[in-house]
Amino acid sequence: MEQTAQTWTPEALKELSEEFENKSTQEVAAWALEEFHPDISLACSFGGPGGVVLVDLLTKIRSDVRVFYLDTEFLFPETYETRDRLIERYGIRPVAYRAALSPGDQAKIQGPELYARQPDLCCHLRKVLPMRQALEGLSAWISAIRRDQSPTRANVGIVEWDTKFNLVKVNPLANWTEDDVRNYVREHDVPYNPLHDRGYMSIGCWPCTRPVDEGEDSRAGRWANFSKTECGIHR
Repeated sequence: MEQTAQTWTPEALKELSEEFENKSTQEVAAWALEEFHPDISLACSFGGPGGVVLVDLLTKIRSDVRVFYLDTEFLFPETYETRDRLIERYGIRPVAYRAALSPGDQAKIQGPELYARQPDLCCHLRKVLPMRQALEGLSAWISAIRRDQSPTRANVGIVEWDTKFNLVKVNPLANWTEDDVRNYVREHDVPYNPLHDRGYMSIGCWPCTRPVDEGEDSRAGRWANFSKTECGIHR
């Protein structure tokens, strides 16, 4: 019987994910778009290089692939510039999802610089809640996370059931390395965030992101003064 978005179980997805370990990323992406389009969207932060790789890869399969991003209103200027370059290059129409409160209104209610005092709450308000809105009505979403980025991502499947948001999650780059991403960007001349050339390996909101020191993992520059390692979307 043909599977549908409603009949995919965590067990079936795990079995499929194991099969995908021996498939190309293009094959995984093509399967995801064929299986779920138009009810599937790519989450691209325009910060990490993996997201821009997937824009390039996916638009070569379907030029009308859906793309969204979470505009926390604390993004670097370079991030918006990268978004605009990708729009011009690939013709994508990324949809922005924002928090219900502006940064100013949030400061009035929660106090100033919530990100410096309670980063989990700030991420919840400005990323997790907008993410729920972004995924509403979808059957699946595509993420650029990789296993080599941090210990919290070491066991992600290429395809899996997203227990937080209750839909299928596709991670086509799960088994890629940092070098794989860099090589793809270079070989395909993909526009990327210029902050990467200044030591920023993982790019989020400007108050909570710093360059990565030699020997640190790629996400060490996020929430550097806290034990926090994830914004709450992936784990």
